[in-house]
Amino acid sequence: MHLSGMMRRAALLIVTSTLICAAATIATGEELGGRWEGSIQIPGNAVDLIVDLAPIGASGGKKWAGSIIIPGLGVKGAQLSELAVSDAKFSGTINGALGNERTGKARLDGQLAEAGQLTGSFFQAGQSAPFKLRKTGPAQVELPRQSTPVSKDLEGVWKGDYEMLGYPRHVTLTLTNPAPDHAAGQLVIVGKRTTNVPLDLVLEEYGRLTVEAHDFGITYEGRFRKDRPEINGTFSLGSAEVPLVLKRTP
Repeated sequence: MHLSGMMRRAALLIVTSTLICAAATIATGEELGGRWEGSIQIPGNAVDLIVDLAPIGASGGKKWAGSIIIPGLGVKGAQLSELAVSDAKFSGTINGALGNERTGKARLDGQLAEAGQLTGSFFQAGQSAPFKLRKTGPAQVELPRQSTPVSKDLEGVWKGDYEMLGYPRHVTLTLTNPAPDHAAGQLVIVGKRTTNVPLDLVLEEYGRLTVEAHDFGITYEGRFRKDRPEINGTFSLGSAEVPLVLKRTP
């Protein structure tokens, strides 16, 4: 009888310890790490959604990186900013896609549910839709790109014009190299009003320039032509795209 009681107590301690460990894992959010696949249940249409979440650095999971893919909306590897992960929940805003200055950024809020599911809501332009995901493997997070220096040919002031939604706009792009390892930029758009747009990313690769302003949902990608000189590219505001040629201003 005494031996049986000891065995029962030992078994109870093992089970209790296991439950405590499992609860601690969930509480720190570690189970959220991985690739999650499923869909957003937009009324009348299910849109595929892939979310990648991973702890980064040497902080033991206190810092996280995340990115999403929504094939049906043309979103591939968009970073999740303002990413918060704790107590088996996460939230983050979507950089450079599905949002703009007027409507704000799109956002995801989710939490672990029963049976290993990740459920939550997708928010865009004041609307929301539920999503349900299952873990399919390790995370494949698209890490944020870093600004690079730009060549002397690209430093300076560039101007051009485009038309969107029937309204003409005048654009001034200023590129500088404030440090040896990265460039910085400012975009000024003049239409019905003047908008000053600080750039989060200035990247030059093999004669191709990419600039991004995540808070405004703006991307410009163009190829530099030294013989003109001009930058011939595409200006994107959310999902809308228009051609934009920028010419150097003395």
